[in-house]
Amino acid sequence: MAQLAEVGRQLLAAAMAAPYLEREEERALAVRWKNEGDEKALHELTRAHMRLVIALAVRFRHYGLSLADLIQEGHIGLLEAAARFEPDRDVRFSTYATWWIRASMQNYVLHNWSIVRGGTSSAQKALFFNLRRIRAKLAQGGDSQDGAEVYGHIARALGVSRSDVEFMDARLAGPDLSLNAPLGDSDASVGIDRLTMLVDDKPRPDEAVGLALDTDRRTAWLNEALTALSERERRIVRERRLSDEAATLEALGDRLGISKERVRQIESRAIEKLRLALAKRHTENAVEAMV
Repeated sequence: MAQLAEVGRQLLAAAMAAPYLEREEERALAVRWKNEGDEKALHELTRAHMRLVIALAVRFRHYGLSLADLIQEGHIGLLEAAARFEPDRDVRFSTYATWWIRASMQNYVLHNWSIVRGGTSSAQKALFFNLRRIRAKLAQGGDSQDGAEVYGHIARALGVSRSDVEFMDARLAGPDLSLNAPLGDSDASVGIDRLTMLVDDKPRPDEAVGLALDTDRRTAWLNEALTALSERERRIVRERRLSDEAATLEALGDRLGISKERVRQIESRAIEKLRLALAKRHTENAVEAMV
């Protein structure tokens, strides 16, 4: 860390010591680099604009990223600007380079600010970098707007949907959480992290599909076996064994006009018929599989 701090101080000192370039000096260096590939001219041109890189990097440091890394990314943008700059156009190099430096830093922030990547479209990037500024401006204006009105105002100002504003606001308000972080400080949560809570006790997708197919197959076999029963036997089996709330022998006997003992006998005989029908079906399936 001490070495990095020393490098940062040296870089800042070198940037502050670099001379300012007049318009013609700046253009002459750009021409030498573009037409002759003069690396010395490139070095002088970029060194003179490192103050601009540092100034822009300071504006992005509230995202919690290293200032040295932001300066490095800005320097990459500065080199990109030098490679694309057209000296014959009536524009200062600093004006042209500012866009490339800022764009390089913005991409770095978007890729490293959070482990969840966001801001892939131009509208989302504008929302990411301007949401806090516009919200602070509304607060300074003394507007007594509720959350919905604030989201609507920001959405109109940036040309995005209100749902996008709400989502980005939630992301900016909540920091990333490690799955390996403990759930709490209590003794009951010792050794328990968020990753542990992600375990799903439900069957795997292949098991769920197999279970569904087996259930459909068994249901079809049962419905086929029920055809071997009489109407009264099917009613007793359905109400006693296949209903969510099984009917009692006494209640079913009252509805059928027979004793509960008679209901029990019919039920036992019907279950035996079902067992034989299903066993026969299982034997036929085994034979078909062997053929």
